[in-house]
Amino acid sequence: MVAPSRLSLAARPVTAPLCAMGLAVSTLAAASALPGAETAPQPATFCNPLDLPYRFVLQDNAIAKGASCREAADPTMVSHRGRFWLFASKSGGYWHSKDLVHWEFVAATGYPLEEYAPTVAVIGDKWLLVNSVGTAIYTSEDPATGRWTKVCAIDPVSDPALFLDDDGKLYLYSGSSNDLPIMGVELDPAKNFAPVGRPKALITLDPLRHGWEARDPHATDEQIRNAAGASFLEGAWMTKHKGTYYLQYAAPGTEEKGYADGVYISDRPLGEFRYADYSPFSYRPTGFAPSAGHGSLFQDDAGRFWHATTHFVGTGFKFDRRVGIHPAGFLPDGDAPDQLACNTYLGDYPQLAPGGAADPLAGNLAGWMLLSLNKPASASSTLDDGHDPAKAFDENIGTSWAAATGDPGEWLRVDFGKPCRIDAVQVNFADVDSTTYGRLNDAYRYLLEVSDDGETWTTLVDRKDNRRDAPHEYVQLEHPVIARHARLTNLHTPGGAVFSVSGLRFFGSGLGRAPQQVAGVKSARQTNRRLMNVSWDKAPGADFYVVRYGIKPDRLTLNWQVYDGESVTIPGLNTDSDYFVAVDAVNDTAITRGGPALPAATP
Repeated sequence: MVAPSRLSLAARPVTAPLCAMGLAVSTLAAASALPGAETAPQPATFCNPLDLPYRFVLQDNAIAKGASCREAADPTMVSHRGRFWLFASKSGGYWHSKDLVHWEFVAATGYPLEEYAPTVAVIGDKWLLVNSVGTAIYTSEDPATGRWTKVCAIDPVSDPALFLDDDGKLYLYSGSSNDLPIMGVELDPAKNFAPVGRPKALITLDPLRHGWEARDPHATDEQIRNAAGASFLEGAWMTKHKGTYYLQYAAPGTEEKGYADGVYISDRPLGEFRYADYSPFSYRPTGFAPSAGHGSLFQDDAGRFWHATTHFVGTGFKFDRRVGIHPAGFLPDGDAPDQLACNTYLGDYPQLAPGGAADPLAGNLAGWMLLSLNKPASASSTLDDGHDPAKAFDENIGTSWAAATGDPGEWLRVDFGKPCRIDAVQVNFADVDSTTYGRLNDAYRYLLEVSDDGETWTTLVDRKDNRRDAPHEYVQLEHPVIARHARLTNLHTPGGAVFSVSGLRFFGSGLGRAPQQVAGVKSARQTNRRLMNVSWDKAPGADFYVVRYGIKPDRLTLNWQVYDGESVTIPGLNTDSDYFVAVDAVNDTAITRGGPALPAATP
């Protein structure tokens, strides 16, 4: 038996400050093998969507209409005494972690677990919790126990957010509506959290000027006016930074890939607020795990910011969603308040965990590129025409390969076309035809093998004894390996499902050359200024492209991945803002940054 070669790395893959924020960056290549060198420990990484045991919808959930699918969204993340705490909708509890990599679930009691959007705040040693359609505040002295008790009744709120200011004052923000504003009110902890005055209307949607807020971001003015009420304003979150209050909000709807977070700013917690013209600050309409809305901004122990977001799956049930984490932070902006930014550039590739990068906002990729994009695939069987093997490698979490059965021995195979170095793998199970409702007290068991020649196989990941529900299992290899072929074999499929995979994703290096730099970039706003056309010449060696854009040439904070050609119409722009554009070329070995940012021409 010939095992895949093991490589020694002199150092971990180095990620230069990434171009997602418009900063200077040279070609980013995965680290190359250095035979004979000592193996240095790899930094801890994670990969979105987070690998959590997402609960299936409950059988009596009328919204699901009988569908058996997983759901978690609207994350509130807080860091407290060296531990991260994650609260998400419809999860029957919450999770905590020391490193954003390994998570422990807490089954909770004492508050309405089946309401959406739980949010928390910590005052001293007391934890407070409110959730959507909430009519009460709940408290816990130790959330690790899962026990909560009611403190007081409050007027009903939707998508709430609690904010404790540095002067000790507590505020409640709320709203989830297609026609009502985000509201805010101060609460008095000394008077059993009674409101201080009446709730105040703070912000509303304006999709004619803010294109990303429109349910159809390609719509004309007339279509947007006729669709009044189509978009939802929701998911408030408040952050104070250098004396400025950043009121964050989500639009246009959680079932859209363009679901995003924008921001208004003020020098007071209850306004007046003004729109930040770089919004949305958290946006991810493309890629394997799209959507980056209804999030929460939090800090790690080193003071670095991160943003927990909702990812949309879209397999038929509109609330089929997951949770992701992206680096975030504030960019100095002269005399103006700092710009809030979230780095979603290739945001479902392996990311360095806290402590792995000095400035995660500037660049947080582990340096491992995707090896499996649209590579030739085969399988033991196929359920139907809509679930062919290619669907496991098309970088679309909403499509999947499905075998005809869930029997042991069903397999999926991919050919990278050449020997590649594998550093990590993400196995995303699709649960096709699952009959599970509620918690899955079972787990996928499988064998993942690699081969040089497609004949002799060596085990890469052995999960024959797995008992952990891991629907998006991410495995960072202790040592990278070189192989051309990979094969995933079913040993046990839980919940009555057929063996099915929405993404079998391998990361490392194609051990080739970086793509050539993109040339011939042209960009122009349409008469409908919410739209921008971008085109470029084909770059030899590129597998796909990433268009970076923003309202300043050194602040290209937004991005759009393009897999199928050398042009794209980017929607969702702000009509009152000018934009600058650059285009990166990406392949299985490296990212080649585009040239200087160019202004988009105005008609």
